[in-house]
Amino acid sequence: MAAAVSGDRSGRAITNPLLEREEEDGYHENCPGCRVDRMKRQQTKTNYLHLSYIWTVSLCTALPIQSLFPFIYFMIKDFHIAEKEEDIGYYAGFVGSSFMIGRALTSFLWGRVADRYGRKPVILIGTLSVVIFSSLFGLSTSFWMAISMRFLLGCFNSLLGIIRAYATEVCKDEHKALALSIVSTSRGVGMIIGPAIGGFFAQPADKYPSLFPQNSIFRRFPYFLPCFIISIYSLGVFIACWWIPETLHIHGKKLNERCDSRNITREDSAEESTVKSDIEEASNIRKPRKANLLRNWPLMSTIIVYCVFSLQEIAYSEIFALWAVSDKSYGGLSFSSQDVGEVLTISGAFYHRMVGFKHPLHIHVNEIFELTSSNNLACALRTWSFDVPASFIPADGKEARPSYGHAPVSSNVPLTHIFFFTFMAVSIPLLACFPFIAMLSGLVLHLVVNLASILRNTLSVSLVTGLFILQNDAVAQSERAAANGISLTAMSVFKAFGPAGGGALFSWAQKRQVAAFLPGDQMVFFVLNLVQGIGLILTFKPFLAQPNLPSVASN
Repeated sequence: MAAAVSGDRSGRAITNPLLEREEEDGYHENCPGCRVDRMKRQQTKTNYLHLSYIWTVSLCTALPIQSLFPFIYFMIKDFHIAEKEEDIGYYAGFVGSSFMIGRALTSFLWGRVADRYGRKPVILIGTLSVVIFSSLFGLSTSFWMAISMRFLLGCFNSLLGIIRAYATEVCKDEHKALALSIVSTSRGVGMIIGPAIGGFFAQPADKYPSLFPQNSIFRRFPYFLPCFIISIYSLGVFIACWWIPETLHIHGKKLNERCDSRNITREDSAEESTVKSDIEEASNIRKPRKANLLRNWPLMSTIIVYCVFSLQEIAYSEIFALWAVSDKSYGGLSFSSQDVGEVLTISGAFYHRMVGFKHPLHIHVNEIFELTSSNNLACALRTWSFDVPASFIPADGKEARPSYGHAPVSSNVPLTHIFFFTFMAVSIPLLACFPFIAMLSGLVLHLVVNLASILRNTLSVSLVTGLFILQNDAVAQSERAAANGISLTAMSVFKAFGPAGGGALFSWAQKRQVAAFLPGDQMVFFVLNLVQGIGLILTFKPFLAQPNLPSVASN
C-alpha cells in the first residue's frame, strides 16, 4: 500500500511536504491569514502598499467625525431651534454627541463580527456608510434629521478599532509601531483636515458666489458641499478596499475537502484519523484559549486612560470651534467658519510634516519598549520616537540595562516623571492661556491661535499613539478586534458626553461673563484642564499596568 502518510506522531514521518508544513507551522493554503503571514515572512522591506491602505481607511473614518464643528454653530442657527444665541452651543453639543452614541452602541458588535467573519467585510461596510450618511447629513433640513444621520453614521462607522487590529496583523512585528503610528497620525490629520474641509466649503454660495450661483443646490443646502467632498473620498477608499488582503485566520471549516485534495489514503482509516488529528492540532497552535478581556487589567487600564483623554480631546474640538466663531463680546474670536478652517488646515499641514520626520524612527521603538516596565515612558518613547538608548531606561527601579551598544547609564530622575512634567508644563498652561488670546487682534491674533493649535493638536495625537500601542500589545491576535471593539465602545461612550457636555458648558459659561470666579470662557478651559490632569495622573503606576509582552507574543 502506497500511503501518503505512514506511522504515528511519535515515530513516523509525514512524507507529504504540504502536510509537513501544516503540522510544523500550522499553515493552511486556503486561509487568508496564513497567506498574509507567509507574505510577511518573505518580505525584506517595509510594505508601503499596505501602509497606504491603513492610512486611507483610517483617514476615511476620521474625516466625518469633526468636520461639522466649524459650521455646526451656523447650522443650528439656521434650524431656528435655539431661542437665544447663548443656547446654540447647547443644541450643537447634541448633534456632535449623536455620532458617538451610535458608535458606542455598535463598536463591540462590529469587533465580534470582524473576529468571526474577517476584517475586510467590516472595513467595506464602514467606508460605504460614510459615503451614504455623510451626504445625507449635509442635506439635513431639520435638527432631528441632522441628529439621526449622525447617529446612523456612528452605528455603521466603527472602523477605528478594526483598522488598529488590522494594522498590527498585516505588518511584520518590527513594523507594528510604524503601522499603529500611521493609524493615529492619519486619524489626527483627519481630525484636523475634516474640520478644515467643513470650514472652507460650508456656505459656498456666500463665500464663492462666482463658482456657486444663487439658484444652485449649494444655496438651498449650504452645508452639503463639505459632506459631499468627504463622501467622494470615501467612495474611492471603498473601491480601493476590494483589493486589501484579509488577515483573519480561518481554519478547520473544510477539513475533509482538504484531506481529500492531498491524497490521504482511505485504505487505513486509523492512519487517516491520525493525520486529521495532526492537522487539527497544528491549526490550533494559532488559536489561544479565549480569555475574559474585561479581566485583562493591562488592557482595561489603557482603555480607561484612553477614554479620559478622548473625552477631553473631543470636548476641546467642539469648544474650540464654538469659541472661535462666537462674538468677542462673549469672549470669543469672532472668526468665520473659513477662519476656523484656515487654523485647522495650518495645524494639519504642520502635523503631517512632522509625521514624515517621526515615522522612520518608529521601527526601533518596539525594541526599546520591551526593555521597560514603565508605562508612561513607553507611551512617551513609542509616541514621540526619540532615539533614546535603552541604557537610559530604568526597569522597576533597578539599574538601567545597556542595549544597542550603548554604555550603561544610571539616572536619579525617572524618565516617566520627566515626560509627565513636560506634558503638564506644556499642555495645561497652554489651555489656560486660551481665554486671554481673545484679547489680541489682527495678525498677532491669527499667529498666536495657529501656534497654540499646532502645539495642542500635536501633543494630543502623539499621546494617543502610545496608548494605541499599549492596548494592542495587551491581547493576542485572535482577540485584538474584540479588544479594540471594547476600546472603541468605551471611548465612544466618553466621547458621547464630550460634545454634549462641552456645548452645555460653553453655553453656561457665556451667561456668566461677570462672575467673580473664572468668568466666561476661563471656566470652560479650566474644566478641560481638570479632565486632562486626571488623565495624566492615571498614566502612573499602579493604575496603568504594562502588557505581558512575552505572553502575548507566545500566543
